[in-house]
Amino acid sequence: MLGYDDGLHTMLRTPRREIHVAVPLRLDTGDIRLFHGFRVQHNVSRGPGKGGLRYHPAVDIEEVRALAMWMTWKCGVVDLPYGGAKGGVAIDPRDYSKSELERVTRRYTSEIMPMIGPDTDIMAPDMGTDEQTMAWVMDTYSVNRGYTIPAVVTGKPLAVGGSLGRGTATSAGLVHVTASALAEAGADLQDVTVAIQGFGKVGSHAAAIFAARGARVLAVSDQYGGIKSDDGLDVPRLTDYVQATGSVVGFDGGDPITNAQLLTLSVDVLVPAAIEGVLDESTADGVRARWVVEGANGPTTAAGDVLLKKNGVTVVPDVLANAGGVVVSYFEWVQANQTYWWTEQEIADKLEQRMVASYREVAALARREDISLRDAALVIGVKRVADAHLIRGLYP
Repeated sequence: MLGYDDGLHTMLRTPRREIHVAVPLRLDTGDIRLFHGFRVQHNVSRGPGKGGLRYHPAVDIEEVRALAMWMTWKCGVVDLPYGGAKGGVAIDPRDYSKSELERVTRRYTSEIMPMIGPDTDIMAPDMGTDEQTMAWVMDTYSVNRGYTIPAVVTGKPLAVGGSLGRGTATSAGLVHVTASALAEAGADLQDVTVAIQGFGKVGSHAAAIFAARGARVLAVSDQYGGIKSDDGLDVPRLTDYVQATGSVVGFDGGDPITNAQLLTLSVDVLVPAAIEGVLDESTADGVRARWVVEGANGPTTAAGDVLLKKNGVTVVPDVLANAGGVVVSYFEWVQANQTYWWTEQEIADKLEQRMVASYREVAALARREDISLRDAALVIGVKRVADAHLIRGLYP
């Protein structure tokens, strides 16, 4: 669509740097176990690499490459001065103690240290990691440099330079773009019903924000199952229940449903906020929602996308819908570099402005060119990165 030649295509799709490291761990029992770790910087033409660190047994170099490229386009769509990066360790964090995970994190950080830094590559939490993981990364990096460097990671605790609003940023951004999409159709959040697949970092906060802004959250689910109520779930009480039990299953304020059933509910807005690939050729045709707002990365496959479009479902793509997290990560990085922190209201206002403006830009291009929101978002993201390449020129 953008008319680039093969050479530029090759540059845009090829990661700039990759590292594969061995991560040995001394278990609490004294035994030694070895894990594989990765870090990929896909593109750094617009600024330092930016992307999460995930701990999951299925992590491999192909997944990390794909996620790093995703981050490049995501940062381009919301116009952040970053390139895309990603990291991971092939470990299941549920099988290890806190002290073992600390040792894995510190060893992984030490191994990739030549590649990371506040001006080169900034990590954040992802699947299987959290703000404590980021504190360990920051401390390991800082100790080796000889002074405290809070800007080397984002998503860390407030006590060591984190930002207000970071924990709910992805969810808040998702609700902002949902409200913008509804407004285009003359609807309001108070007029709609919502179903959310996934009740983790993104889905649980999104449910709370949707409910607080007047939407009726009819159904939610997690990896163990789901619940629905035609009258709308009591989200605050559900959140307390999940904190106490670890799952939405068994909550007495709704009827049990499966994850598959949730995807086909007759709601206005469906938010897949769990794992990738849930809306595919076998499930997408059953979606009855008018809008699908992607909270997870890659919840819709290419075949699923075709079916949703054929059925008139508007898809707000992941590179836009879930970009609130990296936007507030950027705010945290700016604050850390300035050693001056903003109020929660300032951050909330700046996030809303950035997300609404980005949605409007994507939607305007989609209308003008008669393309999907996904294609419009990718055109904007890819073009900004390609423009940086072309303006900077090729060295030497």
